[in-house]
Amino acid sequence: MNKFFKYIVPALTLLFGVGFSSCVNDLDVTPKDPSLKSLDEITAEQLFTKCYAVIGVAGNGGANGDSDVDGIDGGTSGYVRQMWNANELTTDEAICGWGDDGIPQFDYNTYDESHPMLQGFYYRLYTSVYYCNEYLDRYSENDATMTAEVRFLRALSYYFLMDCWGNVPFITEPKNENPPQASRAEVFNFVETELKEILPDLRVPTALKKGQDGWGRVDQDAANLLLARLYLNAQVYTGTAHWQEAKEYAQKVMEGPHKLNTTEVAAEANGIYYAWTPYQMLFMGDNSTTSAATEAVFPILQDGIRTTSWGTTLFVMASTFDGNMYEYPFDETLTVWTRRKTNGTGQTWGGNRARPQLVRKFFPLDDAPEYSPGYYTAMSAGDDRALFNTGVNFTYQDTTWEDDAKTIIKKIEEKTVDINRGLDCDPVATFAKGYAVAKFNNFKTDLSSGKDATFPDGDFFLMRSAEAYLTFAEAEFRMNGATQAAIDAINALRDRAHASQVNASTLNLNFILDEWSREFYFEGRRRIDLIRFDKFGGNNGYNWQWKGGKFEGKDFPATRNVFAIPENDMTVNRNLVQNPGY
Repeated sequence: MNKFFKYIVPALTLLFGVGFSSCVNDLDVTPKDPSLKSLDEITAEQLFTKCYAVIGVAGNGGANGDSDVDGIDGGTSGYVRQMWNANELTTDEAICGWGDDGIPQFDYNTYDESHPMLQGFYYRLYTSVYYCNEYLDRYSENDATMTAEVRFLRALSYYFLMDCWGNVPFITEPKNENPPQASRAEVFNFVETELKEILPDLRVPTALKKGQDGWGRVDQDAANLLLARLYLNAQVYTGTAHWQEAKEYAQKVMEGPHKLNTTEVAAEANGIYYAWTPYQMLFMGDNSTTSAATEAVFPILQDGIRTTSWGTTLFVMASTFDGNMYEYPFDETLTVWTRRKTNGTGQTWGGNRARPQLVRKFFPLDDAPEYSPGYYTAMSAGDDRALFNTGVNFTYQDTTWEDDAKTIIKKIEEKTVDINRGLDCDPVATFAKGYAVAKFNNFKTDLSSGKDATFPDGDFFLMRSAEAYLTFAEAEFRMNGATQAAIDAINALRDRAHASQVNASTLNLNFILDEWSREFYFEGRRRIDLIRFDKFGGNNGYNWQWKGGKFEGKDFPATRNVFAIPENDMTVNRNLVQNPGY
């Protein structure tokens, strides 16, 4: 198993600070020979940093350096990027129009054991496991807190492996060419035990911001929240529900210092007033330095100069915007104001957008306004989270703000909520077929620019405290119905979004599932929630456009609730048994 991975260089610690004081190149995603000699030369701190860095960057050298995984470029093999693809493109939330090998199979739920991007994610996760095992083998006695953090990172990767592939190769030491296959329940028990054992040695939870000691490192709240997620899905993983434990660990996070961001920030420039909602601030370029940072339980660090990646925050920003979209109508570099068609990065790839089922969770009557940018749809929906680019975009002349309405030149892109055939031979490939999601951008709340014209400064919040509120509410509802405690937990999120309040008569499991989507769409978790609610694979009748490759959607087998173990691993490791249905 360790033959997948590349070596570490000591210079990595200069690239990726963790708070100390688009395309597949080779469809055959294969292992790389490691250089253990290089590992022998590094310090505990450098190897510790690599355990974090494998999540945030492609490999040694950042965005344009080498990749830890062979056969797939570093941006495409990104931890966040492939977690996102696996859990979003396969669901009722997102669809992508790119023709990269693997993307249509995600869109249509036709992935198999040769899927290159799933292989990239699989090997990225085992890269994480490998480096964590190396650290624990060499330096477990070096520092109790650092050891606990590395054990957390290994448990996190095993959680994703178990969730995505079920019964997986299992290894806790550095060198094992053909590790045995552990059952899903065995991996569940391992993750559970690890997280509980390391809790006393992790840092006491503290709400931090960039520049403060510990920013970007996990603490006890991260372990509590991962335990809550593990228990919430326990019935899927083991056949036995653990609702009470999910509620208890979620409550620990709710009562901790990682509070929901509820602070609105306003700025003024050239006499124009701008305000950003607390929800929008979570996904902006300065989310690590504003009140938004309070909500981050585990942020994946990014920096436009020092920590760059094509597969982390930039991916969710650039892949959801095309060159005709604008988000905020200002350009601080000009004396005459124009509407900038940008997300603040200069990268607009135009691939991922919303399926209509996501839009209809905010606009059930298909009455989203034909305006842009996203804050118009949020106002119309009565929910700050409805950040879509809908209907029509326009071009504008350079003019004063007051005269903008008089100088519309032409429509440049008219979108449709449906990803339908219309006059197009391939509607999935057309970005305007489907509303765009304007959730992520690299703007800063004070209207200043990022450090770099391409790479964002905004971190990706892999875990944020809002998850605890919905976990608590769902677990409480499943045990006790629409209690006031469940209602209050959901209303805390809806109140933050200025959405209407839920009550006992309107709260049910379908509402809770929709609320998971409204709060967390395009953050890389939807598949997990659909499976828990029996709305993914199987004869459940819950369909979305292009599910299973059919426009109106169709059921696909429940065996696709887990992915196929990559064919490379099946070939070299005779201990493995392929998942049913592949």
